[in-house]
Amino acid sequence: MSQWKRIQQLEIRHLEHVDYLYDDNFPMDIRQGLASWIEAQDWESASNDETVATVMFNNLLSQMEKVRTQEQNFLQRHNMKIIHQQLQVKYSSNPALMARVISSCLKEERRILDSACLQEQGPLEKSLQNSVALERQKNMDNRVAVIRGSVQLMDQAVKFIEDMQDDFDFRYKTLQSRDATERNSDLMKQEVTRLQEMLNRLDYKRKEILSKMDVVVKEIDDVVTSQLYPELQDWRRRQQIAAIGGPQLTGLEQLQNWFTLMVQSLFQIKRQLDKLGELVLKVTYESDPIPLQKPQMEERVKFLLYHLIKSSFVVEKQPCMPTHPQKPLIIKTGVQFTTKVRLLVKLPEVDYQLKVKTTFDKDLPPGRVSRQFFILTNNTKVMDIEDFSDGCLSVEFRHLQLKEKKYINGTKGTEGLLSVTEELHSLSFEACFTVQGLTIDLETCSLPLVVISNVSQLPGGWASVMWYNLLTNEPKNLCFFANPPRANWSQLSEVLSWQFCAQATRGLDKQQLTMLGEKLLGQHVSCSDYQVSWSRFSKENILGKPFSFWMWLDSILELIKKHLLPVWSENYIMGFVSKETERTLLKAKEPGTFLLRFSESHLGGITFTWVDRGDNGEVKFNSVEPYTKNRLSALPFADIIRDYKVISDGVVPENPLKFLYPDIPKDEAFGRLYNSQPSKAYPYIPSTLIPISEMRSSSSVNSTPTPVRSPEPPMTPGAFDLLNEHLCFDDIDTMTSPYSE
Repeated sequence: MSQWKRIQQLEIRHLEHVDYLYDDNFPMDIRQGLASWIEAQDWESASNDETVATVMFNNLLSQMEKVRTQEQNFLQRHNMKIIHQQLQVKYSSNPALMARVISSCLKEERRILDSACLQEQGPLEKSLQNSVALERQKNMDNRVAVIRGSVQLMDQAVKFIEDMQDDFDFRYKTLQSRDATERNSDLMKQEVTRLQEMLNRLDYKRKEILSKMDVVVKEIDDVVTSQLYPELQDWRRRQQIAAIGGPQLTGLEQLQNWFTLMVQSLFQIKRQLDKLGELVLKVTYESDPIPLQKPQMEERVKFLLYHLIKSSFVVEKQPCMPTHPQKPLIIKTGVQFTTKVRLLVKLPEVDYQLKVKTTFDKDLPPGRVSRQFFILTNNTKVMDIEDFSDGCLSVEFRHLQLKEKKYINGTKGTEGLLSVTEELHSLSFEACFTVQGLTIDLETCSLPLVVISNVSQLPGGWASVMWYNLLTNEPKNLCFFANPPRANWSQLSEVLSWQFCAQATRGLDKQQLTMLGEKLLGQHVSCSDYQVSWSRFSKENILGKPFSFWMWLDSILELIKKHLLPVWSENYIMGFVSKETERTLLKAKEPGTFLLRFSESHLGGITFTWVDRGDNGEVKFNSVEPYTKNRLSALPFADIIRDYKVISDGVVPENPLKFLYPDIPKDEAFGRLYNSQPSKAYPYIPSTLIPISEMRSSSSVNSTPTPVRSPEPPMTPGAFDLLNEHLCFDDIDTMTSPYSE
């Protein structure tokens, strides 16, 4: 079943989250009409390769045109034509952006599907997706709309005052031009009385408009302080969570709309105050409210404008190496990385080009001894207006690169007590511009970065990124790992599941997370609030093993991504299950029933265990030596399961694997994943690699799992025939495997 069909079968509460994914950047009509084709493409790779992205973009347009011509409904044909034109305008100059948008949507769909499979969302995801937040945003929309309406009405009021003053000014000047002999006439007295009434009314209207302005400015101040800034902080927090594999980050366009409307309203009030100032130059009087109140109100408006615009300068895309798009905030020296900043307001024309400068480690904590770096490439670019951002300014740095500083004596910077992957850095962005006489200094910074010099440091670096962004919302706590806080297992387990969802398409279920908790915490896993230390998670070795918990788990993730993804995606790998639980599950099953689990003793290994019965009916368990990346590079795992053979006590080799736990026939489960085909290279005889294991004979039968050794690499049928013909099984028993249990 396609991913899109599975999405359509979800409950309404999940479909609401799907609805948020699709807008003009990637309309749902296209997702619906081209569902199978879209899911068959590698959008992740295309997003990092401009040439591939261009080809896929053109293919997408061709597929859309094909669907449009076959559509019978006139309205649907019309809509498809409009969407076709919009996508051409939006992405023809940057097809890689389209690939990133589609890849992100598909990834988030998988996360939603995975979340729906679980009984309930984790605590982090619940906190990010609740009805209170939606109600808060609706309330914000309403308040902003009221403010905009009030400002528009004040525009009309200022125009009315201007017209009233022009009428007064005309009558006053007309009266002034009369002869002195006429000034004591009754007609003149009536005119003076009328002018006084007009002046009184003008004074009332001036006081009234200033009072309304005061109310609106106070309302803007309250909305900004009590709602807009908290919404911005909430978005920043959600950006942190999205960076470590959590729900896709949304809401930037909504924030941009609120910021823009607030800034536009304040600029409009500023122009209204300027207009009132012009009116005072023509007509003023004793106790005129405008000269008394205008200066103070102008200062308040400028203050709000300054801080609003300054706060709207955000890092839209955190620093990330294109080679590792799912692990942002880790930078390797000498490798290019990208980042993007945006100003969340649509400004009036600025006085000059808005240049943004990047600086690395601008504000290191005092007294910190650490490595030092500088940006090797051009660190200044001009902000530009994006076509699809409704006039907002942004700039993307695509070719930044770090180099480590060296001292005069040729040695590198001295590291402190922290390891390389615990040492945090930051990338700062600065700009300055003037708009309508208001000079604004912009400054923002990335989330803390980990800088590595070797890819072997990547797992440790990612552990640091996860730990930081899980446990703090501080944007620049570079001393975090001097005394790292503990994490609740309930939250940490959710983040670990996100890693599998983001990098391997499917997250972990409750049973798998329980096993992981038992491995990390022992019996404490039943308590969801159990505190896990940073050292126990990432630095201390697992008892009796030469590696830490995180190194073990990360090696499994890498194994899935590179060699087991089809099998993992189908939910055929039980994965995280102890040997004791494994025996309990298999004990009552048919002989030949097997399950797949990850090795607890090897880094990045997968094994399968099957149940058998001896002649006396006693249960036997057999576990094959773990397959690692080296062995899986020679033969796909599904083909290993299909062709696996066991040599045992002179018996003709046979495949002992019959049913995938609990009772799925092996070929029914893995049939469509078999992908190695016999060679068709004429005139050679076709050959197939066959994995063969040697079963050690045993004098007694018990329920302890029997290790089964596999030669490396797997044999071809011809090699096996020769082996079977010329060697007796006693000879085979004396052979050793290069792999140990």
